[in-house]
Amino acid sequence: MLVHLRTLGCRLNEAELESWAQAFQNAGHKITREQNKAQLIIVNSCAVTQDAVRKSRQLIRRIHRNNPNAKIVVSGCYATLEADEAAELLGVDLIVSNQDKGRLVELAIAELDIPSMPVMSTEPAEISLFSRGRQRAFIKIQDGCRYRCTFCIVTVARGDERSTSIEQIVRDINNFVAQGVKEVILTGVHLGGYGSDIDHNLADLIQAILDQTTVPRLRLGSLEPWDLPENFFALFSNPRLMPHLHLPLQSGSDSVLKRMARRCKTAEFQLIVQQARAKVPNINITTDIIVGFPGETAQEWQESFDFIKQIGFGNIHIFTYSTRRGTKAATLPDPVQQTIKKQRSQQLHQLAEQMKKNFLIQNLGGSQDILWEGQKEEIDATKHKVFGYTPNYLRVATIIDNSEILENTISPAISREITDNTLITELI
Repeated sequence: MLVHLRTLGCRLNEAELESWAQAFQNAGHKITREQNKAQLIIVNSCAVTQDAVRKSRQLIRRIHRNNPNAKIVVSGCYATLEADEAAELLGVDLIVSNQDKGRLVELAIAELDIPSMPVMSTEPAEISLFSRGRQRAFIKIQDGCRYRCTFCIVTVARGDERSTSIEQIVRDINNFVAQGVKEVILTGVHLGGYGSDIDHNLADLIQAILDQTTVPRLRLGSLEPWDLPENFFALFSNPRLMPHLHLPLQSGSDSVLKRMARRCKTAEFQLIVQQARAKVPNINITTDIIVGFPGETAQEWQESFDFIKQIGFGNIHIFTYSTRRGTKAATLPDPVQQTIKKQRSQQLHQLAEQMKKNFLIQNLGGSQDILWEGQKEEIDATKHKVFGYTPNYLRVATIIDNSEILENTISPAISREITDNTLITELI
């Protein structure tokens, strides 16, 4: 059977898609990128915001409209929180909650009466990585979260913390390396909580990966700032651990952070960033910010804006607050008017754009090792442009001859100029 997999939302969802792809292939089925040719379509939905819920519904409806004969299985946070609504959408044949995600392939085969014929001779190198190309793979190391930030519905949808063993993660990474993967990204709902249920921590895992695998580049997903283990930054002395941290701040006002039930005040966050920049050369610190949280006054917004400007981030994911039923924030008084939220969002987008440009300028003229991807743009009959990422997660491009191939290789390049938030480089 031809199986097509789609996802919305976080990198954790993408990591789950990769594991399902391998499980379907091990059961004798084929993964296809062509949605309209698929006989079975898996949708990993999202519910982090109301907009994500809307997009999840739209995606499912569009899939059924474009391929009405395909069986559709829906999982993810939207399917977990709004199971009855998702089940009633046209074309949906099976709902698999987050709690049963580990058995999704097994449930789909059993419930939908899909014939299964394991391909016993399949070698790891034959398993296709479809979500990010062959150069990069996402590894889900844990699920669930013990904390309850008042705005977050994901912790409700994902349940208690559950960690994958270090031994299994090392095996998975070594399998990906055997397939030619050059970069692994560790993902989880509460990445810093890794190991809380198995008497380990994230630093133990990172050290084991660096010691027991040969993956050239190891990258971390979103990491709560209060979760960093002792001596965490010493790990970055190994150049295989990429100098990029995504530390969600959410607000630069301590009173707003208190209403959010965040566990890190601005002074603590600032100290963490200072330590990171002092100990990890050229580290890229990126973040998440929620604009218009209930009760956010003009003074709180100005405090937040000034603090964000003072820290200086390489990139900001900006979310305009939307009410999520089932969260404590949905019951808080004094909602911020939509027009004010829009104004504040625009103001922050302008600042974020300038900070991103400043960080790109800091990286001009230096040599960095680039992991080149498959995307390319034709320049003329003899040359084309290819793209990749620096260790500190800046997008770069270079122009090469049509006869040259850089995809899934790592090579040094010098950044010469900036175009459209991309460093234009020259190969060394």
